[in-house]
Amino acid sequence: MSTLVSYQLNDSVATITMDDGKVNAMSPDMQTELNAALDQAVEDKAVVVLTGREGIFSGGFDLPTLKAGGETALQMLIGGFELSERILKFPTPVIIANPGHCVAMGVFIMLSADYRIGIEGPFKMGANEVAIGLVVPESAIEICRNQLTPACFNRSILTSEFFQPKDALQAGFLDKLVEQEELLEVAQSLASEYVKLDNRAYQATKAKVRGELYKKVRAGIENDAVFFRKFFNL
Repeated sequence: MSTLVSYQLNDSVATITMDDGKVNAMSPDMQTELNAALDQAVEDKAVVVLTGREGIFSGGFDLPTLKAGGETALQMLIGGFELSERILKFPTPVIIANPGHCVAMGVFIMLSADYRIGIEGPFKMGANEVAIGLVVPESAIEICRNQLTPACFNRSILTSEFFQPKDALQAGFLDKLVEQEELLEVAQSLASEYVKLDNRAYQATKAKVRGELYKKVRAGIENDAVFFRKFFNL
């Protein structure tokens, strides 16, 4: 489908795989290709399995773009959280099959999905914004608050603590741990079960369950746009 993102459809399950050959940075190009893959999944009315390359789901935003600042950096930041918002509100279930590390914007995307599967191993998950001198965006805070346990939410957001898979499962980053070789099979099997859900009921119930979160995330994105425009002196 593209150079950074591949799309495979099988029995109403769309497997979307990110692979930039490195850390699956949420660059402007990666965001464009992910959105195109999600557009295709909407057209196909497919349940989504979103995964990464071996050893990593995503390392977060593209740091060279972020350090360069300017309008491109701002649009990358806002685009990332609009991608999270899109996954939160997606018309069919979204399952994350996390094959390893997941950091910063990768975490926010992961926590926006309906179900998250990880693997055992020496991997880390967390939001390291404070550790690298960034203020955590308001939209990211709301996404994390919705999924993480209160104690782990504070440790993650305020002190940039990283969690390994077993601790990440207890903290709320993940819903299930499997062996590496089982990851896609388990995710796609679960997606096949989700295909059987009544989609009208799913969408209506999702809107009721997440309605307040939608409002908070949307307000956060708008506030973040103002904050980071000032941050980048735009």
